[in-house]
Amino acid sequence: MGLFTKTAGFFKEKLTLTRDKITSSLTSVLTLGRKIDEDLLDTLEETLISDDIGVETTDKLIDDLRQGYRSKKISTTDDVIPFLKEHMKSCWPDRQRQLITAEAGPTVILVAGVNGTGKTTSIAKLSYILSKNNETVIVAACDTFRAAAVEQLSIWADRIGVQIVKHKSGSDPAAVAYDACEAAIARNADYLILDTAGRLHTQKDLMRELTKIRDVVAKKIPGTPNEVLLVLDGTTGQNAISQAKLFTEAIDVTGIFLSKLDGTARGGIVIAIKDQLDIPVKFVGLGEKPEDIAEFDPEKFVEALF
Repeated sequence: MGLFTKTAGFFKEKLTLTRDKITSSLTSVLTLGRKIDEDLLDTLEETLISDDIGVETTDKLIDDLRQGYRSKKISTTDDVIPFLKEHMKSCWPDRQRQLITAEAGPTVILVAGVNGTGKTTSIAKLSYILSKNNETVIVAACDTFRAAAVEQLSIWADRIGVQIVKHKSGSDPAAVAYDACEAAIARNADYLILDTAGRLHTQKDLMRELTKIRDVVAKKIPGTPNEVLLVLDGTTGQNAISQAKLFTEAIDVTGIFLSKLDGTARGGIVIAIKDQLDIPVKFVGLGEKPEDIAEFDPEKFVEALF
C-alpha cells in the first residue's frame, strides 16, 4: 500500500454524508423496475446537478444514458446506477495523482487557498504522513498576515514532530520563504512545505504575494516549487471552483487538496472539478486526525458514492 493509499472501506466510511444524499435523491427518482423514458432522464438530470455532480458531467452522463437505452443496452431503472458508476469512473484519465518529487535536493510544495478551507490542517496531514515515512519535513509559516496563523502552524509542527521556519507576524512572507529554502538546503531536508496567506486587502495583493513567494523559491532552489497545491473546501460546493479559477490565474496550480469531504453531503464536487478545471485532485481530507488524508482514487471514490 502506498504512502497515502487508503482502502475502499475507508472511503465508504468517510463519505457517508454524500452517499446518503445521493442515494436518497436517486432512490426517489429510480423507482424499482420503472422503464427509462425522457421524463425520467429529465428528472435524473436535475437530481445529479443538485448533488453537485456538475452541469457538464451531468449532461454527458444523461446523453450516455439516453444512448444506452435507445440502443437497448439498458432498459429499466435497475440498470441506471451500475451504468452511472462505470461512466463516472471513466471521467478520469490515467494521470499523475502522486506527489511530484525532486530528483535531487528538497522537494518544495507551495500550498495556497483562502482562509477557512483547512489549509493549515491539510499541510499538517501531508507533513505527518511524510514524516511517518522517515522523511525530513520542514514547514514554513509564510502566512504572516493572518492573526495567529504562525502560532497555529507552530502548534501543528510541534504536535506532529516536524521542523518549522517562522518570523514574527506581519513579516515579509517572501523573506520567510527565502529563509526556509536556506534551512531546507542546510539541513538536507527531504520536503519543504510552505503555508501562504489566504487573504490580503485585495485579491490582487494576495495573488501578487503568492507570485512573489513562488519566484523567490524558484530562484533559491532551481526547478521548484515541485508542487503547487491548492486547498479547496469540499463543503463549499461550486464556490470551490470559482476560487480555483482565481488562483490558477496567478500561480501554476499542479494539484488540488480537497478538504473536509467527510463533513459534507457535497462530495459530488470532485466530479465537477474534473470537468471545469484541468487540474488533478491529488489528495482528499477525510477527517480531523493527522492521518485522515488519502490520495484521490477515482474508482474507490465512485464506489463510495453509491
